[in-house]
Amino acid sequence: MAQSSKGRLNYRCPSCFMRDIDMDMFFDPEKNEFYCLRCGFRGTEEDVLRLNQQARYRYKLIDQRVIDFGEDDEDIKTETYKGDKK
Repeated sequence: MAQSSKGRLNYRCPSCFMRDIDMDMFFDPEKNEFYCLRCGFRGTEEDVLRLNQQARYRYKLIDQRVIDFGEDDEDIKTETYKGDKK
């Protein structure tokens, strides 16, 4: 087997990323798929993009600070986090 090489773009492994591990995937041109050396995940470019989009849902408010949770039928009120003010 040829030595592993990165693909055209650096993609994160969706399986590792869901467990808060930032691992780049490698590309196998013979099988036309991406794979992870750490967890063994394999998938096409479409699979990787779809699963990474699902992972982004988890972090959609990462730069926001929750101000008020509101009532059951109200939206959560947030503001942009600007770091510690010490």
